[in-house]
Order: sequence, then C-alpha cells, then structure tokens
Amino acid sequence: MPLLDDSAPLLGSSRQSKLSSFKTDVFDTFNITIRSSQVNYLLVFVPLGIIAGIFEWSSNAIFWINFCAIVPLASLLAFATEELAEHVGETLGGLLNATFGNAVELIVSIIALKENQVRIVQASMLGSILSNLLLVLGMCFVAGGITRVQQTFNQTVAQTMSSLMALATAGLLIPAAFHASLPTPKEKHGFPEPGSSDDLILSLSRGVSIILLTIYILYLVFQLKTHKALFEEQSSHDTDDVMITSALPGSGGSASNVLEEGILGKAEEKHLTVAGSLSVLVGATIIVSICADYLVGSIDNIVESSGLSKTFIGLIIIPIVGNAAEHVTAIVVAMKDKMDLAIGVAVGSSLQIAVFVTPFMVIIGWIIDVPMSLYFSTFETAILFISVFISNLVILDGESNWLEGAMLLGTYLIVALAFFYYPDNVAN
Repeated sequence: MPLLDDSAPLLGSSRQSKLSSFKTDVFDTFNITIRSSQVNYLLVFVPLGIIAGIFEWSSNAIFWINFCAIVPLASLLAFATEELAEHVGETLGGLLNATFGNAVELIVSIIALKENQVRIVQASMLGSILSNLLLVLGMCFVAGGITRVQQTFNQTVAQTMSSLMALATAGLLIPAAFHASLPTPKEKHGFPEPGSSDDLILSLSRGVSIILLTIYILYLVFQLKTHKALFEEQSSHDTDDVMITSALPGSGGSASNVLEEGILGKAEEKHLTVAGSLSVLVGATIIVSICADYLVGSIDNIVESSGLSKTFIGLIIIPIVGNAAEHVTAIVVAMKDKMDLAIGVAVGSSLQIAVFVTPFMVIIGWIIDVPMSLYFSTFETAILFISVFISNLVILDGESNWLEGAMLLGTYLIVALAFFYYPDNVAN
C-alpha cells in the first residue's frame, strides 16, 4: 500500500507535465505562426468572412471579406510549408512546396470546378501567370532600378525558366489552333457527339496536361538533383545562409520565409515542429476551403450586380488573393538588389502555375467529370503569347532597369483594360 501511495503523485505529476508541455507547444506554435508575417493582422477577416457566409450577408460583403481573409491564410500556408520542408530535407521539401506552394489557387480552383465555374478557373490561371510575369516583375524592375543604373541576375537560370514558359505557352497555343481548325461541333439533345471538336479538344488537353506535368517533375529533378549547384551558386551573392533554390518554382511556399530571414533580419530562433507545421498546414487549408467556398459562391451575384465579367474577376482580382505574399516579397528583395530572388519568385511562380497548377486542374476536372480544358479563346492565347514574349525579351540578357519595368507594367495595364471590356459571351 505505501508503494501505491508513493507512486500516485508521480503519475499525477507525469500527466500534469505532459499537459503543460502540450500547452507550451501549442502556444509556441501559435506565437511563431502569428509572428511569421505582418500580413497576419488581416486574420481578423477570417471569422468575419465565415459569419458573413453563414448568415448570408450581401454578395459584395461575402466576396470582399472572404477575399481579405484568404490573403493572410495564403501567407500561413506558405510559412507552414517552408517550416515542414526544413524537417524533411531539400528534395522532399521541394516536392512539398511544389504541392502546397499554390494551395490557395488549387483550393479556389477545385471549388470553382465543382460548381462548374470553368471560366473562373481558366481566367484565374491565366491571371496568375500574367500578374507575375508583367505586374510583379515590372514592379520589381521599377522598385529596384529607380535608384540604380541597372541590376543583374543569373542569366542561365533565367533562360531555363524562359524556355519552360515558352513550352507552357505552346501547351495553350496548340489546343487553341487545333480547335480553330476543326468544324463546329454537332450536338444532339444538348450534348456534343463523340469525335466532335469539343470532345477532341478535351482529349487533347488531357494528354497535353499529362506531358506538361511530366516535364514539371523532370524540372524538379533538374533543379533539386542533377543541376542543383546551378541554382545554388548565386545564394552567396544574395543572402547569408539562404538558399536561392527556396524561391524558385519547386518551392513556391518559401517566399515569406526568405523575406523574414534573409531580407528583414527578423530570423526566428524557434521553428515549428513537424507536428506544429502539419497542424498549421491542415488548419489553414480547411479554413481556406471554407472561405473560398463562400467567395466562389458569391461570384455569380457579383457579376450581375457590378457589371464586371467573370473573366475580369478571375483574371485580375482573384490572382491577387493567392499571390499577395509573393508579390510583396519580390518587390522588397528587388529594392535590396537581390534580383535573383526577385526573378525566382516572380517568374518561378508563373512557371509553376503554367506547367503544374493549370495541367493539374485539367486532370482534376477529368476525375470529377467537369470539362476543364487547355483551350483558351484566341484573344486569351494571344495575350499570353505577347506577355511571355515581352517578359522573355527583358530577362534574357541578365540585366534590368526601371524603364523595362515600366514597359511590363504598361503591358499589364493594357491587358487589364482589354479584359475589363471583354464580354464573357465571346470568351468560350
């Protein structure tokens, strides 16, 4: 009996110690995550956005509140992904970042696909590519070059990414040309006949998507394995102890980490544990899904009440949500004359959307039986071709200045103005 009496306090003490340790871990995870970015102040919009959706506030309120809520959630996803990647090594970390780096775009697009909002998905994919190639890259060149004669960056890496962007452009141009050369589909009872142009373009798109995804996997191997040194050699010129590979297409989620540690000098001594990283990743993904569901559900009413087209909302407005943290990062590092990082974030994000996310959405549409294809209108494919062409021209020489940035910004404004007046009824 005395032995039992003596051991009882030990058991109670052990349980209390475990509970205290658990509370400490939760507090540390919460504290580190919240302090990861100043964008997290916008988290106040998360409960407001959910309340707006539950109690069916006006469509404008639901759309814009959830719009603001998704911005900090995107930052949390980026931070948690990078923290998790530190525990599993660079190669697996690159694959994790490739998967979760554009989690917001993927979640919004999957929800939109389930609601058969194919135009929104296509426009948001194209909009993400254009905003990074023209708007973000242009602002980087202007912000970094306004006080300097010129800035330089790794020409070889830039050429590699430019070549892949050209391939991605071909992946959209060929289906458009293929569609234009086929006769108008014949329909019976509202459904296209097998072998019609609609059926053929869908089959072509799915095949092209598989090829593009394969090329993207090969590029990850190229970047993280066989030619790893090519992407790392510039890191010593940019930031101390920050790997440049973390800001390239295989790691879309690391931009905020690079910004905090390498540029702002706010390196955190503590990092999230594996369990903490997974908890933040899962929690943020679930909340993003809820907010995105309300946001996408309000789009039809927004179109009716505001007069804006679905194409304009998807192409200009929605891309800001998932790319806000990356936009700020690229501009800040450019101002610090870290142009390799800026190019990696801006062009790398466009490349990831073009070669990974867009083909992946076609495959997802195939799985859930939604006709998502790589066929964009002639106008949209022409816009993409021009954008990739002019961006490639300004980065292939490995040098930049503020005038080149102004040209990219001017191109983006022209594109935005064109899509503002471009009606949905001719977009398909």
